[in-house]
This record gives sequence, C-alpha cells and structure tokens, in this order.
Amino acid sequence: MVEELVTAGVALASVGTVYVMAAARIVKQYERGVVLRLGKLRSGVRGPGFTMIMPFVDRLQKVNMQIVTMPVPAQEGITRDNVTVRVDAVVYFKVVSAADAVIKVEDYRFAVSQMAQTSLRSIIGKSELDDLLSNREKLNQGLELMIDSPAVEWGVSIDRVEIKDVSLPETMKRSMARQAEADRERRARVINADAELQASKKLAEAAGVMSEQPAALQLRLLQTVVAVAAEKNSTLVLPFPVELLRFLERAQPHPAHAAPPGVAHVQSQQAPTESRQVPDGVADQASDQVPDRGGDRPLELAAQAQQLLTQWQQSMQEQLPPVEAPLDPDFRGSKSGQD
Repeated sequence: MVEELVTAGVALASVGTVYVMAAARIVKQYERGVVLRLGKLRSGVRGPGFTMIMPFVDRLQKVNMQIVTMPVPAQEGITRDNVTVRVDAVVYFKVVSAADAVIKVEDYRFAVSQMAQTSLRSIIGKSELDDLLSNREKLNQGLELMIDSPAVEWGVSIDRVEIKDVSLPETMKRSMARQAEADRERRARVINADAELQASKKLAEAAGVMSEQPAALQLRLLQTVVAVAAEKNSTLVLPFPVELLRFLERAQPHPAHAAPPGVAHVQSQQAPTESRQVPDGVADQASDQVPDRGGDRPLELAAQAQQLLTQWQQSMQEQLPPVEAPLDPDFRGSKSGQD
C-alpha cells in the first residue's frame, strides 16, 4: 500500500513538473507577451518577468518594445524639376501597442519598410533638387507624417525619419560644379571692379591735389626713382612725362594759325638755338595784342613778339622738370624720338 502511494506521488510530481515546464514562460524587460487562447486574444498583456500559460491551449507571442532602426533601400525617382536622383533613408520606430502589432498586421516590420519606401518615392516626386540637398529638415518631417499616419493603426509609432544620402548623375554633378565656379568667378570680377573703382577715385583725388602744386608731380617722380633704386638694380629707368610730349605736339604751328612773316623772321634770327616752339595760344595772343598797321613798324612788332616769347619760356622753365639734353623741335612722339 505504501509503495503504491509512493509510486502515485512520484508520478504526480513528474506530471506537475512537466506541466510547469510546459506552462512556464519568461518575458524580458523590453518585451511584452500577447496570449492567444484557442486563437482568441486574452485581454491582459503579460508584462516582464515569470508568467504561466495553459499548455497546448494558450500561445504566447512576445513583442519587442525597443526602438527599431530600419534602413530604407535606395529609391530612384525624378524630382519636380526633372532631375533623376537616388535617395536612401533610415526609419526609427517602436511598438506602442503589442496587441495591435500582433492582431492588426501580419508583419509590422515588413509593413513599415514598404510604407517607408513608397513614401520616400512620393517625397522625391513632390520635391525639387535644391530641397533635397539643402532643405532636408522639412522633407524629413513630411516623410515622417506620411509613414506615421497608417502605422498608428498597427500599434507602431514612428520616432524619426532621416534622409541619409542623395546620389546625383555625373552629368548633373559636373553642371553644378560649373555653376558654382561661374558664380565664384562673377563675385571675383565684381570685387575686382569695385576695387578698381575705389582706386580710380583715390587716384583722381591725388591728381587733383598734385595739380595744385606742380612740384608735387616732380616729387612723386623722385619717389618712384627711389623705390626702383632700392632694389639694387644695375639699370635705372626714368619715365618720361607723357604730358610734355603732348604739349610739344600741340605747340607745333598750324597753317591756319601761322605767325606773320616779320615775326617769324625776327624769331629765327634772335633765338636760333631755342628748342621749344611757341604754342598756338601764345601766337594768337601776340597777334591779338599787336595791331595790324600794314608793316609800318616791323621792329615794334618783333619786339613785342620777342617779349611774349620770353615770358612763355620763363613760365615753362618754372613748370616743366629739367632735362639733361635739348629736345628736338620737330619731335612729334615718334618711335625714333623716344629712343
């Protein structure tokens, strides 16, 4: 009798152990358990820790409640400004309702992946290339709303969506590079032109100051010579004033303003070695101041002309810089005269 009781107790213990082993389940901290009893959803969702179910009757399905990082495959599309691009993204989501994620959708991961791909292609078609490259924050928000709207019914919450990379064709990359280069060249030219304008204004002011004092131009010439000589060169180049050449060219007498024969004869006799010619203004002034008396007093006319010529020579000697060699009166700025 005792042996039968011991045998029954051992058998009962063995059956209880097998039942406990078949019914015992462990749910981790980041998981939730959804119990289906004979295919029907139980009201309570099992929390983390140790839990029991009825073997061969209940089925416990565990749902991960962590944030899932899902890469979206690269999608090719044509933007609104007719540019072919290839865009890939990444989606961060998590399950907020374990029962809905199990009951309302077959595979919530696959469903979120397909919804992210279609939404990404839709965003590409509605956006322009500049928005994809520089205004990604706004596109990320729009993409998140498009994915989150149907995912809420599945018990899934979209935490974040990010566009990772935008691949462009090589021709488009070269075109953008040329555009950026042209824009930088345009800005460089504008800056250079602005600098030239400012420099010209300063040079005009400096020329106005120097024109008040004729000696200032000579001092500036000497400063240039000193600056060139500071380099210890064996050759020193002295610039010749272009204004002097132009003055000598204008000083040549014209046929319409030729001096009277008597005045020209006296001038050639009394100043044979003079290298400068009387300008048109001085000759006209002499002809205006001396009245025409029909050749009665040629000596008086010659004296007055000689006096005007002497005054003009003195004024020119005071204004023009000294030269080492006399100038040719027939010099007109030719190449041989410059040499």
